[in-house]
Amino acid sequence: MKYSKIFQYAYLIFAVLFVYDGFSKWGDGTNGTYISLGLAALAIFMYFFRKKFGRKFENKDNTK
Repeated sequence: MKYSKIFQYAYLIFAVLFVYDGFSKWGDGTNGTYISLGLAALAIFMYFFRKKFGRKFENKDNTK
């Protein structure tokens, strides 16, 4: 389970990188701004999804 927690925070790191990339492209006027911001939103969604899914497994293991 420790690996899944590492990947949870990796999603947040990727989200920050994609947001930075999106805003730098926005100010620069190049294409791909919305793709970067969309991937950032997807990474944030995946962080919360994995966090909730991990809690389900922990609660399931604790009941046994």
